[in-house]
Amino acid sequence: MRRIASRVSQLTGEGALGVFSRAKELERQGRSIIHLELGEPDFHPAAPVVDAVRDAVAAGRDRYVSTRGVPALREAVAGYLKRTRRLQVAPEEVLIAPGCKMALALAMMALIEPGDEVLYPDPGFPIYPSFTRGLGATAVPFGLVEKNKFQPDLSEIAAKTTARTRVLIFNSPNNPTGTVFSETALAQVAELASKRDLWIISDEIYARILFCGEYKSIWALPGMAERTVIIDGFSKSFAMTGWRLGYAVAPKHVVDAMDLLVLNTFTCAAEFTQVAAIEALRDTTNSVEAMVDEYRKRRDLFIAGLNRIPGFRCLPPDGAFYAWVNIEDTGMSAEEVAKLLLEEAGVAGIAGAAFGPQGKDYLRFSLVSAHHLLEEALERMQRVSVRWRAAVAR
Repeated sequence: MRRIASRVSQLTGEGALGVFSRAKELERQGRSIIHLELGEPDFHPAAPVVDAVRDAVAAGRDRYVSTRGVPALREAVAGYLKRTRRLQVAPEEVLIAPGCKMALALAMMALIEPGDEVLYPDPGFPIYPSFTRGLGATAVPFGLVEKNKFQPDLSEIAAKTTARTRVLIFNSPNNPTGTVFSETALAQVAELASKRDLWIISDEIYARILFCGEYKSIWALPGMAERTVIIDGFSKSFAMTGWRLGYAVAPKHVVDAMDLLVLNTFTCAAEFTQVAAIEALRDTTNSVEAMVDEYRKRRDLFIAGLNRIPGFRCLPPDGAFYAWVNIEDTGMSAEEVAKLLLEEAGVAGIAGAAFGPQGKDYLRFSLVSAHHLLEEALERMQRVSVRWRAAVAR
C-alpha cells in the first residue's frame, strides 16, 4: 500500500459523529432515540433567508466570485459586528469561507509554523488540538475546571507559555461547558498576549447565543484588534448548518495571507449562499432573539431536571446550547453512563473525554430538541439511573 502523508495520522475526529452513527443504527432497528449528541439547531433559517437564496439562484447568482467573499456580504458582516458587538471592523478585514471550520483552518495555516506551540482550552472543541498537530505544531491544553466555574486560570496559561508559543485559541461561550469568559479573564488573556506577543484566535460562533448580559469580544480591548482573529459564521445563530458559510475577521495582512490560501484551495464560497447570508444578518424577523429565548427555556427545564437525577450535577450554562454534566457520583465512567443511556434509555449524549482529558467525568447533551423530547429524555434517564444507584449502593 502506498503511504499517506504523516500529517493525516495526527488528526482526530469528533466524538459526536461516532455517537450519532450508533444512534442512527439503533433507529434503523426500530428503537426510539432522542438525539442530544450533535450541536445542530433544530430550527431552520428564517423565511426571508430562504426566499433570498431561492431568488439568488433564480437570478443566476451562481458564478465564481471574489476569493475573499462578495463585497456586500463583507460590508454586512462589518456592520453586523458593530451593531451586535460594538466592534470597529473594516470590510477589508473580513474573509468569507465555506463554514467556520474552514475559516478556522485558514487562520491556523496562516499563523502556525511547524514546531510552534498552541494553547487551547480543555475541555474544548476537539478540532483545535487536532489541526494544530496536523500543522506540525504542539497543542498545549489549559484547563477549564468546575471549581473555577470553567473560567480560564491565567496563572496556568502563563506558566505554559514558552518562547515557542505562537497562538492562543479559545471560544466563548465555550463548547462544551457553555461558559462565557469573564471580562477579567479576557483582560488577563489580552495582557498576556501583548506581553508574550501571541496571536489570539477567538472562536465566537456562539456569541449571539447568550442568556444574560452583553457579549464582550477580546477584539475590542486596547491593542487586541492587531493580534486577534475572530472566527464566526451562520451555523449556530442563524440555524444554517448545512449551508456551510463562515467568516474570519483579522488584520488585513492576515486576511491577505488567508486569501492566498483560498486561491490555492476552494476558490470561493458559493455566491447564492453569500447573498442569502446578507438577509440573515439583517434578521428582519428577529429570529435570533426568538431562538435564544427558546434555548433559555430549554436550558432552565433541562438543567433543573438533570440535577434531580441521582449522581448528576450540572451548572447552568451562560451561553451556547449545551449541558455539561458531572457524573462522578454515579460511580461509573462517563463512557459507561453514555453507553447505558443510549443502549437502554435511547438518549444520545457524548462522553466528555471527546473534548479533552478534563472532560473524563462529564457528559455533554445538546439542547437541540423540543420541550417534550427533553422532558422525555429526563424521564428515561431517571428510570435508567437505578442501574448506577444499585451499583453504588453495593
